[in-house]
Amino acid sequence: MSRPPPSFTPQNPTPAPNPGGPASSFPASFSNLQISGAPPPFASAGPPAGNGPAPPSIRGPQAPVPGARPFAGSPSPPVQQSPPFGGPPAVQPLQPPQRPPFHGPLSGPPAQAQRAPFRGPPAASQPPPFAGPPAAVSQPPPFVATPQLPPYSAAQPQLFGGPPGGAVPLPTYSMPPFGGPPQQGPYGGPPQFGGQRPGSQPPSFGAHTAPASQPPPFMGVPGASAPAFGPPGWQGQPQPGVLPGGLQPSMRMPVMPGGMQPIAGQGIPSTPTMPYSPHAGAQVSTPSKIDPNQIPRPIAETSVVIFETRQGGQAAVPPAASSEFIVKDTGNCSPRLMRCTMNQIPCTGDLVTTSGMPLALMVQPFALPHPSEEPIQLVDFGEMGPIRCSRCKAYINPFMRFVDQGKNFICNLCGFSNDTPREYLCNLGPDGRRRDADDRPELCRGTVEFIASKEFLVREPMPAVYFFLVDVSMNAVHTGATAAACSAISQALSDLPEGPRTMVGIATFDSAIHFYSLKRAQQQPLMLIVPDIQDVYTPLQMDLILPVSECRDSLEQLLESIPSMFENNRVADSAFGAAMKASFLAMKPTGGKLLVFQSVLPSVGTGSLSAREAEGRSNISTGDKEAHKLLQPVDKTLKTMALEFAEYQVCVDVFLTTQSYTDIASISVVPSTTGGRVYYYFPFSALSDPAKLFNDLRWNISRPQGFEAVMRVRCSQGLQVQDYSGNFCKRVPTDIDLPAIDSDKAIMVTFKHDDKFQENSECAFQCALLYTTVYGQRRIRVINISLPCTSMLSNLFRYADLETQFTYIVKQAASGIPTSSPSQVRDQVTSTCINILQSYRKYCASVSSSGQLILPEALKLLPLYTLALIKSIGLRNDGRIDDRSYWVSIVSSISVFLAVPLVFPRMIALHDLMSRDDEDSLIPNHLTLNSENIQDDGIYLLENGEDGFIYVGNAVNSATLEQIFGSSSLAGVPNQLVLEQFDNELSRKVNEIVNEIRRQRCSYLRLRLCQKGDPSGDFFRSLLVEDKAPGGLSYVEFLVHVHRQIQSKMT
Repeated sequence: MSRPPPSFTPQNPTPAPNPGGPASSFPASFSNLQISGAPPPFASAGPPAGNGPAPPSIRGPQAPVPGARPFAGSPSPPVQQSPPFGGPPAVQPLQPPQRPPFHGPLSGPPAQAQRAPFRGPPAASQPPPFAGPPAAVSQPPPFVATPQLPPYSAAQPQLFGGPPGGAVPLPTYSMPPFGGPPQQGPYGGPPQFGGQRPGSQPPSFGAHTAPASQPPPFMGVPGASAPAFGPPGWQGQPQPGVLPGGLQPSMRMPVMPGGMQPIAGQGIPSTPTMPYSPHAGAQVSTPSKIDPNQIPRPIAETSVVIFETRQGGQAAVPPAASSEFIVKDTGNCSPRLMRCTMNQIPCTGDLVTTSGMPLALMVQPFALPHPSEEPIQLVDFGEMGPIRCSRCKAYINPFMRFVDQGKNFICNLCGFSNDTPREYLCNLGPDGRRRDADDRPELCRGTVEFIASKEFLVREPMPAVYFFLVDVSMNAVHTGATAAACSAISQALSDLPEGPRTMVGIATFDSAIHFYSLKRAQQQPLMLIVPDIQDVYTPLQMDLILPVSECRDSLEQLLESIPSMFENNRVADSAFGAAMKASFLAMKPTGGKLLVFQSVLPSVGTGSLSAREAEGRSNISTGDKEAHKLLQPVDKTLKTMALEFAEYQVCVDVFLTTQSYTDIASISVVPSTTGGRVYYYFPFSALSDPAKLFNDLRWNISRPQGFEAVMRVRCSQGLQVQDYSGNFCKRVPTDIDLPAIDSDKAIMVTFKHDDKFQENSECAFQCALLYTTVYGQRRIRVINISLPCTSMLSNLFRYADLETQFTYIVKQAASGIPTSSPSQVRDQVTSTCINILQSYRKYCASVSSSGQLILPEALKLLPLYTLALIKSIGLRNDGRIDDRSYWVSIVSSISVFLAVPLVFPRMIALHDLMSRDDEDSLIPNHLTLNSENIQDDGIYLLENGEDGFIYVGNAVNSATLEQIFGSSSLAGVPNQLVLEQFDNELSRKVNEIVNEIRRQRCSYLRLRLCQKGDPSGDFFRSLLVEDKAPGGLSYVEFLVHVHRQIQSKMT
């Protein structure tokens, strides 16, 4: 998906009042749902404080960087380019655009002032722009595990039996049946994406509009005012007189399913909350019926958290990935860059097996930071290069211990004692740390970037090369896909990195390949045709790829004329594989990004494919067990080609603008092997999709990224890397090759034990990424995290990371889809959930009644998310083959922040925006995903980060339709919706919300209209995961099913 928001984005549905339907009845045995308490989310794990690295001094915000590029549809103001990934620049007043941001007939409101794209660590000498909490941010109250019980409940002490090894008893709480739920204090921790609470935090970014003297940043097509949403640059535009002390406003951040939602109709009480006690715990027994309003659901958090990664020498437990937080790196890396499925590491492999939980890291090396965070520091060791362990080659980091007056250092990964190089010597202070530790980023920060020395250079760093390959076959021209691609490329040229090293080339193809020489000396571009599509070649060694500064005018002229040059093209065939191979030959000397716009099934030349979907339909309808083979590549041709591309550092992104089957299962092998991705526009609409195509392309080339990268993860002795998973090429067991890596891509790394850890020791992980910046500098980004080890099973559950574990489960499911039937994958997913909960029930909770379903506090949403995954597009029997293949391709590189919303979307009501009382946040509270929240006179938006579905009931007031859609009936409104902004308040609010979601998700969000009584309405209802579905359980039924399975395993 083209999206991630700042790395913390996913969203939190907030439940809506449930119109008191009858409570679902549970079997008599299921007398109680009980959730075990857990630690305060930000309490430090493990033994009491020791001497940790002292936090660096706090510095004030930097002056704005001149000329940062606004992220709107407008062309950039002239820029003085900062070094690649320099700290997040601030925004200049925006210039009025010289040309419309895209040519489609789209429209929408001017959006809030956009921020410039993030540009990463500044030069080593530059002080970081921010190093501490905004003064006004209030810390959340402590987490409350034990709710105050309603007065009528008969509370009795809860007994616990610990696992072998004497676990600390875990608190539990249970849900009373009909009255109000137990009163809980707000769960501390991350916030809802939203605006200001009185006296607490600065206004959120999204709340600002541009000062009156300045033109709105999104100028649309004249007369249509479409926003060219550009994914976020994370920097705010200060508004005169708004913020005290010159602080940057806190960004409006999204919240995703994370904690529990407040139960419908009940706000969070403002009474003082009980501090967390590990021994607290009371149990309320409930009658056999359970109120569906009281089962666990995600909660929207409401405050910004300042998260210090280590406190008192101990790793702190990270906030939920979906919440808003500002990271202060005090030794461990930001959780946006690297998160573990468990925040305490099991001492033995047996403990992992017993728990049923996975041990894995999600690594997102270029994840977008919060705008208030210090940039990653750049360190230059000159000729000698970064200090490393001479045995395991780990890079110097805050956890390496200096001994013998600093003359030696002991590697925290392998334990080897190394000599300190003479030029790096420094005396130790009384606390045993080097006296210069707080002045050296590599000794006090979890993440740091080194300038690579000559030993890391195999060749000169590559230039930034962008080669565009456009389908001009008959179908592509007729559907408007060719024109949309040319328009998107033309507008996106201004977003390419500036400088003499940025190079571009272009080719078109149908059943032949057409290259273009763009030399300035020629009056017009010269077309060179390659007719041989079995054994392709490049017609010229020179002039096909030129510096953008030399050929921009002729390239723009060519892009304007391509649609008319081919408007009468009668060639229906597409030589997709051959065209990619020929483009690769032109790029082979340098490497670079190959951006392919493809509209039909590749039918001729090398790598041609056949329409397998027809046989697929009959296979599925006859219940053929082999139907899943259509989700595998048809043969190895494209994979072999992709391996060669990766070897020469060519990354392929494919934009599928299609109205028919294109065999994504086969095509997606090329992007997934080369570090790219598939973008999918089905069915392509010339009316609504050009805007998304442009924004996807623009974000693709302007987001933080690196080229010709190699990544390796190292870990402490006792663990070893088992496997890597994501979009890359792997030639040796220890490293992965990434022709390109960007801020949206995550890589999953799984581990297994090969030895035991000592209780109370720490286990360290280090990810090292060697890459070339878009400006041609070779860098090494080193990301470190060190976590405490435990031999107590109860601690594994207490410090489990729900979103990271669920992302692991989603990725495992996606990898199983091509080789197993959907029912097998669904069973596997369900049994993973049941095994984890059964382990907790068996070893960590001793309860008198077998009629209780007991959920660990940290994983209480696991059953809900598991149910959502089982019902997701990828695991459905009735899904289109290409839709399911696309789902698999997205999931392979998805980040933790977007994995949950992809399968557990958020839904908000649009018809009553004028009567909202939660005006402090731009996006209204989310509704629970069940049909009880869908009224016939309502309009609802449901979004998963990829698509936005707008559902319109059949009794909606015609005035409301007129305000939002510009028509009092939906008869003429196309299903693939273009959301225009009309001159009324409701329309303005709807457009603001859609633009805010697009900004959070870094994805333009295709909008589709769904109507009751129409197949589109049925599809919308199939996304309401709590409802009973044909062949699928409701949430309450699924909890009963999980409970019965656990009971049968226990007996």
